[in-house]
Order: sequence, then structure tokens, then C-alpha cells
Amino acid sequence: MFHGKDTIRWGIIGCGDVTEIKSGPGFQKAQGSRLVAVMRRRGELAKDYARRHGVPRWYDNAAALIADPEVDAVYIATPPETHLHYALQVAAAGKPVYVEKPMARNHTECAAMIGAFARAKLPLFVAYYRRALPRFLKARELIDTGRLGEITRVEYRQSTSPPSATAWRVDAAQSGGGLLLDVGSHTLDILDFLLGPLSDISGDAQNISRGSRVEDSVTMKFKTAAGAPGTGTWDFASTVTEDAMEITGAVGKLSLTTFGNDPLRLTTSRGEEQFNLPNPPHIAQPLIQTIVNDLLGRGQSPSTGDTAARTSKAMDKALENYYGGREDAFWNRPNTWPGMTTQPRTTL
Repeated sequence: MFHGKDTIRWGIIGCGDVTEIKSGPGFQKAQGSRLVAVMRRRGELAKDYARRHGVPRWYDNAAALIADPEVDAVYIATPPETHLHYALQVAAAGKPVYVEKPMARNHTECAAMIGAFARAKLPLFVAYYRRALPRFLKARELIDTGRLGEITRVEYRQSTSPPSATAWRVDAAQSGGGLLLDVGSHTLDILDFLLGPLSDISGDAQNISRGSRVEDSVTMKFKTAAGAPGTGTWDFASTVTEDAMEITGAVGKLSLTTFGNDPLRLTTSRGEEQFNLPNPPHIAQPLIQTIVNDLLGRGQSPSTGDTAARTSKAMDKALENYYGGREDAFWNRPNTWPGMTTQPRTTL
């Protein structure tokens, strides 16, 4: 839609921690991209961010940033609670949007966003930035070129203790659920990227730690687009740390992590090959470049509202029994959640 232009001018709604290193500098460093405005409800923090990052303008009001005639496209970097609200405003203003992950609190909200941008004939992108990282592009190449043979099994395991300062991330009204939404969504999205849309999804969730009302333990079964069976387990109430993905085929096995910088390991009858492809300093920059290229008519981004909504739908399927369904505003009825049958234990 910006064919003929040479630069996309960005505005950020919610210039918090995620924008300091992971994403914000990427808008300055990507070719054909400039960051021209930022917004945060506490104006002094927006002003400080703008000063430190060399951004010309700052706001304490999202509507003002969205209406800024020098802002071509908007990046929404707030908690999921506000993604739909701000995205609809951006669509009404006739501008493309790039939304942090998870796309929204449930698939229902994702569908509303997709509908709004489809009606406005505007692009909608989502920040599943691993789709543009060299290590996952290499993994996809190994799978697509048959180095594993026909895929026969997929397994993923993650265990970790909750990171610090996660209050909003375990508040269903703000995040849409527990850490599966914020952390586990990365793995589900990259499985979609590597192996096609997942199907036949079922799951079970529990609250083990009683540190909040949301789930902290999830098991999932699924099938890949080609029909191979898969399992995933996420334990966010553990003192043990694990992040392990194994994609097994008829002639080889690919071992990798979602969050680490470990080399990819391809094991076949001829031994093991390693592919060391570390992440870049600003980890979202490669995806931001694909979005800028897409808007300028120079390519196509791999992470859109449609792909991200599939990940949200997969999480809804895995968590629906815990919440007694996730199509509605389930965060407003916590006393009806079948998975949370007792009150959270007080943390000392």
C-alpha cells in the first residue's frame, strides 16, 4: 500500500521493556524504516524513551499517536488486554498495524481484528519474530528439503519457574491466561511455521502452584499438517529448566530449542550435523524488515493476523476445559472455571 515510498514511518503504542532492545531499535535499524513517535500513558516515561532512542515525538495518548499524519504504521506493544481496542482504532484511521504476541486474549478477539482490517483493506502483522530468525529458517529448509524424510513424530518440552515481574502475565483479564499465552505461544507458532497448521488439538491444563488463578501446567496433543502426531508439555511451576524440541522423520531427527541460542542438531545414520545460527542483537529486527518490505511492495512477511490467529486458536483448544470454554470473555467469570476449583494459595 506504500508502493512508491522508500520509508515507513512508525509509531509505537506502549514503549515499555519489550521495546528497549528486542523490538524498538529494529524500527530504526531496518532498511526503509524510521521510528518517529512513541506513546506511553505515563508521559514522562514516553518522553524519556524518546530522548534515549532519538525519537522525534512522544505522546501520553494513543489516539493522538494514531492520528499523527506523519505516522504511517503503528506497532502495538501493550499487554493483550488492549490489543483489540487499539487495533480497531488503527484500522479506523486507515493505517497498517503490527501487534505484539499473543495477538489477543482469545481467538474471538483475533477474529474481530482480522475482520476489521479485512474490511479496511489494510495489512495486519503480529510479532512472532522467530519466523524470520536464521535458525528457524534453516530448520524449515532442512524439513522442506527432505533431510529428515517424512515426519513421523514431534515432541516439545518446556519447564521453568515463572520469571520475575509477571503480575499482568498471570492475570487472565490482561493476558488471556497463564504463561502459555505469553511464552508457550512462541513454540506453537514456530511449529505452525515449520510443519504447517496444527490440527486435532486437545489438551489438559492444571494449576499446580496455586500462585494465581490461571493455569501453570499444560499438556497438548496435535497433528501436523501432514498428519504426524505431536505432543507438547509446558510446566511453569518447576525449579527445573528445560526447552527441547525434537522433530523426528523417517531418516533423521532435528533437535532444537525455542528460546536458546543452541545450534540446531540434525542426526541421521551418517552422524550428527550442527548448524550454529545465533540470534541477532535486536531479535525482532529481521521480522520487522520483512514487514517493512511487505508494506513497500518488496516482499511478503511470514507473520500475519491469519497465522497468529491459528496459534491463538490452538491455545484456546488446549485450555478450553480449564476455563469452561474460551470463546467469550471468560476472564470476567473466574468462579466458573472448572480448572480452578480452589482458591489460590497465598504466597509468603
